Amino acid sequence: MQTRYWRIDSRPEGTRFAEALSLSETSLPALGEGEIRIRNAMLSMDAGTRMWLTDREDGYQPPLAIESPMTGLVLGEVIASRSDAFKEGDLVRAFGTWADVSQVDPVLAGAIALDPSVKDRRAWFGPLGMNGWTALWGVEVTGAAKAGERVLVSAAAGATGLLAVQIARLLGCEAWGIAGGAEKGRLLIEDFGCAGAINYKTANLGEQLDAAGGFDVYFDNVGGPVLDKVLTRMNHYGRIAVCGLVSDYTSGSRTAPSEFDQVLMRRLRVEGFFSPDFIDQGERLTQRLLGWFEAGELTMPYDVTHGLENTLLAYEKLFAGRNIGKVIVELEQ
Repeated sequence: MQTRYWRIDSRPEGTRFAEALSLSETSLPALGEGEIRIRNAMLSMDAGTRMWLTDREDGYQPPLAIESPMTGLVLGEVIASRSDAFKEGDLVRAFGTWADVSQVDPVLAGAIALDPSVKDRRAWFGPLGMNGWTALWGVEVTGAAKAGERVLVSAAAGATGLLAVQIARLLGCEAWGIAGGAEKGRLLIEDFGCAGAINYKTANLGEQLDAAGGFDVYFDNVGGPVLDKVLTRMNHYGRIAVCGLVSDYTSGSRTAPSEFDQVLMRRLRVEGFFSPDFIDQGERLTQRLLGWFEAGELTMPYDVTHGLENTLLAYEKLFAGRNIGKVIVELEQ
């Protein structure tokens, strides 16, 4: 069986992905014992996968090899199976390849059978997917947010950020978001119930944070200079849940906070977290998220690009701040 796939030809510089990846074609090998073959219907675009395109060996996952397919979350139908856990026709989500068809070991790929009765299948990449798991875990467990506290979320107009501010509100907190531009700020306040929005693209970021007041929890998706500004505006005994470092992914730099002494001065707790650490809790997390989702209390706008050949255009949006909500590539069926 033939499939098109995005191949890693070299390590990309910045966001110059088109110079480093190419759309190629290959024949899939015979299905191995325990493997499944998925006809990809959607690809999830996630900023954290940018780390896999670097040569860093000290990240949360080893880099993908040159000449290998690009990996990411996929959603689709099982079209062939040699696994007792999956049958043809099952709707699944798994770590597969940016391709027409993914062939995976379902255990290694974290494959999950999905409820096909959920009308908008995109939700399995958003509120009911790893973005939802991450937002809930980061706010409630790592951030230990309590009702009445003030929660600040960076990259708040992105997929995980939008879910984090909504979950903070559902847990009885006052949610604030950091995003780029007045329109994103308006959306956070008017459509997602944030108490306020802070525009990081202006020169007075510190003044905006001062006007907002202190925060008990900071859900950090970006790291970099924004983290320095927030460290000096945290309340004593606050918690910083480090979810992502988008400012580092394409710049080649590493977050090195000059205000690190505030961790001591304000008795802060700083903790990183990563979805594979709580993947065993996925079913429980999904059930909580599903309740909010079905009640209309957890929503997500989708930024959809059509066609495998346009995948890199969608991916670039994550690093240029051009998206609102979840970025997805829908493939031809």
